[in-house]
Amino acid sequence: MPDHFSRRRLLQLLGAGGVLVAAQPALAQTLGQTTWPIKGADHHPLRIAFYTDVHANQRGDTPTALQRAADAINRQRPDLVLGAGDLVTGNFSSSAGDVRADWDAYMDMHKAIQASVRGDHHVAIGNHDLYGVTPNDGSLPAPDPRSIFKQRLDLRQTFYAFDALGYHIMMLDSVGISGDKFEYHGRISPAQLDWIRAELSRIPRGKPVILTLHLPLLTAFFGAKDGMAKGAPLNRIVVNNREVLSLFADHNLVLVLQGHLHISELLRWRGTTFITGGAICGNWWRGAYYGTGEGYNMITLHPDRVEWAYHDYGWHAPPAAK
Repeated sequence: MPDHFSRRRLLQLLGAGGVLVAAQPALAQTLGQTTWPIKGADHHPLRIAFYTDVHANQRGDTPTALQRAADAINRQRPDLVLGAGDLVTGNFSSSAGDVRADWDAYMDMHKAIQASVRGDHHVAIGNHDLYGVTPNDGSLPAPDPRSIFKQRLDLRQTFYAFDALGYHIMMLDSVGISGDKFEYHGRISPAQLDWIRAELSRIPRGKPVILTLHLPLLTAFFGAKDGMAKGAPLNRIVVNNREVLSLFADHNLVLVLQGHLHISELLRWRGTTFITGGAICGNWWRGAYYGTGEGYNMITLHPDRVEWAYHDYGWHAPPAAK
């Protein structure tokens, strides 16, 4: 898509419920200056800071970057902070000891934000936040690979909901351990599907809903990167996305916040805005990834429109790391 893509054409596409990709910096800047309609809550605007794919660790300059990201988010004075997972650098073969320092690094960032934000700070789980599925140190598999995430974030389970300024916000667990060559598939489990149905039965149908999860429910990235005939791998997207989205057919799903791909992308489909949130770590602390540098998102939900921008937080990988 050319950088001279016009604001008028953009508004035509958004108003028609079309699909839009925003991965190049010049286009992302244009989008950040544009608004499009929603049926939001009848309250004062809800300002959300949204980040994803931190991949925290204590190596090199990463702690400095994490503090800089926290400071940048705090300066925005958001009403709500949401994160979409991959908080640490661990993986399925890591032991509890392997990821302890990574979690310490992430929690320093989390607490720095929590201490300053005006509202709540909530995060969804990502695949790198699980540990001990197939430990490489010879130890037994972890009884609950999600336990460290729950302990560190003081959560009873990895999917939950809350209300903020007239919005119903659901945090989902999109990681399904598969045991095959992919290790995991993006999937919303049957237990979560039942929970979503129960949650929706308790709220008015017109109440605006926000979803936050790690693997994308909807993305155009793989078509843009590999060609439209190429499908996405099972561990890169939510494979039962249509089943999930069908649950909201008679509800006001205004916003889906997602991560995993490390690219900044905006889609609008059937009145719902899907934002893939780039990455705090960019290309795993090695610079930009497909044109998306290290950053976070600011989203403002008005009663009648939404505004979005992807922000650089002022840290860039040193040349040696690229």
